[in-house]
Amino acid sequence: MRLKSFQVAQLAYDFTVLFCDRFVDRQSRTHDQMVQAARSGVQNIAEGSVASGTSRKMELKGIGWATGRSSQPTPSSADGLLP
Repeated sequence: MRLKSFQVAQLAYDFTVLFCDRFVDRQSRTHDQMVQAARSGVQNIAEGSVASGTSRKMELKGIGWATGRSSQPTPSSADGLLP
């Protein structure tokens, strides 16, 4: 895909996976939640782009969902990360 938002979301996903693999226990629910949230952001942008063939409004909604989801940390995402 050529969308800048998709490229940025994919980059954020890649770095999230690297970060989680290095600093968060792979067996933990936190690891799974963080990786899944990043994956969902990429998927929402991709789906919004496909929907844009019929509606620009749907594309913007998809991008809005992806950015909203990535900016909302889960309560458990901070557990264990702070000293």
